[in-house]
Order: sequence, then C-alpha cells, then structure tokens
Amino acid sequence: MSFPIALTIAGSDPSGGAGLQADLKTFQRFGVYGMSVVTVLTVQNTLGVREVVPLEPGLVVRQLEAVLQDPGAQAIKTGALGDAAIVQSIAPLLAQANLPLVVDPVLVAKSGDRLLTEQALEALKAELFPLATLLTPNLPEARALLGQPIRDLAEAREAARLLGRLGPKAVLLKGGHLAGEESTDVLWDGHELHLFTAQKIPSSHTHGTGCTLSAAITALLAKGVGLLEAVARAKRFVSRAIATAPGIGQGIGPLNHWAGEWPD
Repeated sequence: MSFPIALTIAGSDPSGGAGLQADLKTFQRFGVYGMSVVTVLTVQNTLGVREVVPLEPGLVVRQLEAVLQDPGAQAIKTGALGDAAIVQSIAPLLAQANLPLVVDPVLVAKSGDRLLTEQALEALKAELFPLATLLTPNLPEARALLGQPIRDLAEAREAARLLGRLGPKAVLLKGGHLAGEESTDVLWDGHELHLFTAQKIPSSHTHGTGCTLSAAITALLAKGVGLLEAVARAKRFVSRAIATAPGIGQGIGPLNHWAGEWPD
C-alpha cells in the first residue's frame, strides 16, 4: 500500500497543540503519511511559551536532506523556523526539491510570545516566499509583513494582493482577527480573489489553528487536490476541530484533530 507523503519543517510544541505535533496529527487525519524536520525546541503549554531554542542549522539541513532522499515527499510546509540561519540553510534544498510548498510565516504563538526574529523574517521574505505555492499569514502577521493596518475585509482583500507581490504563487490571508461574527479568509491565487467564510465559534481552545489549517492544505496538496478545494476543505476541518475541541488545559487549549470536516 502506498500513501502520499507530506513533510513539515517546524518547531516542536511539547503540549501537542501546535507546531509539528499538530501538523503530524493533521496529516494523519487526512490519510497522508507525515514526516517532520525539527527546527526549534520550545518549552510551552496552554498557558504560554517559556523558552524558544532554535537548533543548529546544520542539524536542520541534515534532517531535511535525509528525508528528501528517502522516502521523499509530495508536499512540504514550513512553520516556525527560528532564525535567519535556518531559513537561509534550508532554502536551497527546498528550491531543488521543487515540490508544492506551503509557508506559514509563524511570527508569534497564540499566547503572544515571539517565535521568529526580525532577521529571520527578512530572510523568510527573501528566500522562501518566492518558492511558496501558498503563503498563509494571519492578520497580525500580514500587518508585520506589509507594515500597514488591515482593519476590515476591503483592506484584507487589498493586503492579499500586496502579499502576492512578495513572491508566493498564492496567498491565503486568514481573517479570524477581523471584527464580526464571521471569519472570512481571502485567497489571492495570482489572478483573482476567492473568499472562504465561516461562522466564528466562541472558544478559548484555538491553540494551533494556523498550524492545523496549513497542515490540512499541505496534506490535500500531497494527495493531488487543487488549491481552491484544498483551502475550502481545510477551513471546514478547522471549524469542526474548534467546535469539538476536547477542552484540554487551563489556558488556550488545542483543537480536536480527530474531527471530521464541517459539512457544506
């Protein structure tokens, strides 16, 4: 039996709600064999991040070389990359791999703790954005990338287009931070805008939503699903995962990675 393979290059969350742990759970949920390259070790739980330690870039590169050599992958995503040296070290390998690449520009944790240095952000823009099949920032990340406010849906639509000028083939600007009862994500596919809207679900258990969404899209791309369908299905899955969150932890808890997709 052969399975599609997806690879996550991301930080470790020992509480299991975000980072490569969330990615691997999501890959499994979508029937994709998951592999991981560890970039950053964190000390965290649902109450917050206590420590962030990037790995030595050479070790990250050797992990990536190994899994790309055998068994290989059909799609890759990146999450927290820690510092500029790691970004610069993996970029040539990702360019050579020439696989669908989802770049989640993880700048801060849900708790507000910084997970990427300013130098690493600049390296990310220069080295990885031009390789990305899809860039998946949330609104605070988009504001940091563009240096401008994004206050409503009209500004989000324009921001998605502007982010596309930074090099990625497509941009999914996540709209969960906008005011209102609905969450509208804006996809710029390089030619036109597409909107994906869902009702907001009141919940404190939203740790790892961005990781989970980008991982679901990556898994579906690994299976050969088109980008529009992959984004729609991933958003439905995340909505269901928030709505059925298991209530773990005293702070911002994890999603339900066993969830099915929210019905149309």
